[in-house]
Amino acid sequence: METDASLTADGARPLLEVRNLHMQFPIKRGLLRRTVGFVHAVNDVSFSIRPGETLSLVGESGCGKTTTGRCIVRVYSPSSGQILYQQDERESVDLAQFDNRELRPFRREIRMIFQDPFSSLNPRLPILQIVGEPLRANRIASGSELEDRVATLLRRVGLRPEYIRRYPHAFSGGERQRIGIARALALNPRLIVADEAVSALDVSVQAQILNLLQDLQEEFKLTYLFIAHDLSVVEHISHRVAVMYVGKIVELASADELFANPLHPYTEALLSAVPKPDPRLRNKGVRIRLEGEVTDPSNPPSGCYFHPRCPYAQDRCQHEEPPVREIGADHWVACHFADELELRGFEAIGAGTDD
Repeated sequence: METDASLTADGARPLLEVRNLHMQFPIKRGLLRRTVGFVHAVNDVSFSIRPGETLSLVGESGCGKTTTGRCIVRVYSPSSGQILYQQDERESVDLAQFDNRELRPFRREIRMIFQDPFSSLNPRLPILQIVGEPLRANRIASGSELEDRVATLLRRVGLRPEYIRRYPHAFSGGERQRIGIARALALNPRLIVADEAVSALDVSVQAQILNLLQDLQEEFKLTYLFIAHDLSVVEHISHRVAVMYVGKIVELASADELFANPLHPYTEALLSAVPKPDPRLRNKGVRIRLEGEVTDPSNPPSGCYFHPRCPYAQDRCQHEEPPVREIGADHWVACHFADELELRGFEAIGAGTDD
């Protein structure tokens, strides 16, 4: 979808704008490791994130959402496109064009929470060093001041300050993720990319971490890009939701609008897979089971990428790629027939209503 640096609906400039982002990984084969093709992990993705909001990026595993997040924090250098970051009142800067030296000041403002709390923490280092490393590397604190700041961060994420001498193996999964959150907060960031931050945790612990993230957002005026594959997780934490399929955003809307009025068949299928908390509804819902396999990003079909699995596909879908267009206020969708289909929202699917 086309975005620009103009003011958003609430009068604020977007904190981050991603424009026409592409990320390709070469496929190498043979003894000489020649490049024989490319995996189009992120394919012409555009969106913006407003200050103080949570934009969730959802989709099946392998759809490119994690790669998008890693391009934003510049773990990966994107193949093409722009990552425009608004710093204070100055002009936007394109992070995609910066080298590591130029990126250094921006890495303090854009931090990441990783998916696996077990592998994202160095098992050979105590918590003091893990959480304090960003402070030490940026020459912000050392010695007793460093210990005090780490202890304060641990308190803020719900851990006891005396834990700073312990090692990661002494903590549960939820506690480890709190440590990861404390590390992300150490440099007072403005934007946090949370990559599947609760997917490896038990359901009860997920709720605690989500509540913590919401509290921290309100306290520190944080902006989140929240990456997840489970729509039930993002329903209450998100202001807006973007749905990805095989490297492309196929729908973007406010969370309430997307759950109540999906316009893309893939979104409808994802909503039908959300677990129903009411036992009376578990066997009454209409589960949409998509036929076929997820499209290969190294060899995508012509036309709409989703058409081989779409129950509403027509001949046009096989040959013509649908543009991303706005249908309704700030509701974007890539589907030729979005304004003709009558798709079911979450409540209708859960209640088992039929069209």
